Amino acid sequence: MTSASATAGAALPQERRLVTPIPGPKSQELMARKNGAVAQGVGTVMPVFAARAAGGVVEDVDGNRLIDFGAGIAVTSVGNSAEAVVRRASAQLADFTHTCMMVTPYEGYVEVCEQLAELTPGDHAKKSALFNSGAEAVENAVKIARSYTGRQAVVVFDHGYHGRTNLTMALTAKDMPYKHGFGPFAPEIYRVPVAYPYRWLTGPENCAEEAAAQAVDLISKQVGAENVAAIVIEPILGEGGFIEPAPGFLPRIAQFAKDNGIVFVADEIQSGFCRTGRWFACEEEGVVPDLITTAKGIAGGLPLAAVTGRAEMMDAPHVGGLGGTYGGNPVACAAALGAIETMRELDLNAKARRIEEIMKGRLTALQEKHQAIGDVRGRGAMLAIELVRPGTKDPDAQLTAALAKACHAAGLVVLTCGTYGNVLRFLPPLVIGEDLLAEGLDILEGALSRNA
Repeated sequence: MTSASATAGAALPQERRLVTPIPGPKSQELMARKNGAVAQGVGTVMPVFAARAAGGVVEDVDGNRLIDFGAGIAVTSVGNSAEAVVRRASAQLADFTHTCMMVTPYEGYVEVCEQLAELTPGDHAKKSALFNSGAEAVENAVKIARSYTGRQAVVVFDHGYHGRTNLTMALTAKDMPYKHGFGPFAPEIYRVPVAYPYRWLTGPENCAEEAAAQAVDLISKQVGAENVAAIVIEPILGEGGFIEPAPGFLPRIAQFAKDNGIVFVADEIQSGFCRTGRWFACEEEGVVPDLITTAKGIAGGLPLAAVTGRAEMMDAPHVGGLGGTYGGNPVACAAALGAIETMRELDLNAKARRIEEIMKGRLTALQEKHQAIGDVRGRGAMLAIELVRPGTKDPDAQLTAALAKACHAAGLVVLTCGTYGNVLRFLPPLVIGEDLLAEGLDILEGALSRNA
């Protein structure tokens, strides 16, 4: 075992264990305190409070050990408290916690940007700017695109999710819970169809070409390509339902952007850093974005985000036009370097592909047994099932919620998503053991048998 493969929580047994009902008494006490002190708008998926986590297991304050198919929403891809993350972040903590990159810079920020230039698609000259969250990264990508092009309009897609700031709420498609009651939103945002194979009316075989043609027509006729600063898209749409655009759609949209001087932005915040079996999901079809936004899996659980892109675009904003007090915090940068070290040493791209092999096989077999599973999709360790009423494609959000609740009660962390609230998504840490994968899928199968 390499040093990077060990975790600070290695003593945490990698096995499910339930010693109380979920939630246990200590979690219930903490939830009562939360309800009294924390704004109710901050929701929780599971009513349990974490005490420790490592590998593919989260242990709660009552001593229950849960199988983790969520990874903190695709954040702890290298596992919680990965050795290299802890080692590098701890060393940085001992040296200094903050100076602000815009006041007295430090090497860690520069090194993260150098790593991003190496890892992201394309062999062109690249630069990066670092921020705190995915929403900040997307918002700054739009700023950069507008500065570079001198244009204002931004094009986004049905089912897309890009964040919770005012601008990124405008970019996001789904009203509840992300946008409801929070307007008015930023202007000059235009939404066009995405190639959603399962729900394309004329069938998946026509999806890519027809959706791209519709998108291009709407942009050209209703917005004017010459007015568009950026086209922003998730190569695999996350909160909208883990939608894989039909093959050929992304290259068509990227080519349209190139032909019309539009900055093509790949939002890889959920799909990046080995999650889909490649460093970045857009590599699957050879798409090279002008700008790429990253966060979540970049730093092993510490808050960090980035915009990386063509040097001439990244340099378009004036000096002082990009930044933020905490952006690229030195401890978060050290953690990111540890996470990237771990990804390289353990070949987590290969691990993600193995997770897909195991999970997709089981999920497809479940689909054959249960008509409620309308679609199985995703790549690597970014997988999902879409649940429908048998014999139809009508979304079944009620069943989805019931399955999630049953999995939670049995000690399996799963998340829901989708525009219609009818998608169960699976985002296990890439270091999870295959025995835990199998046991988690057994729990899901049992829940389906009882509820579907």
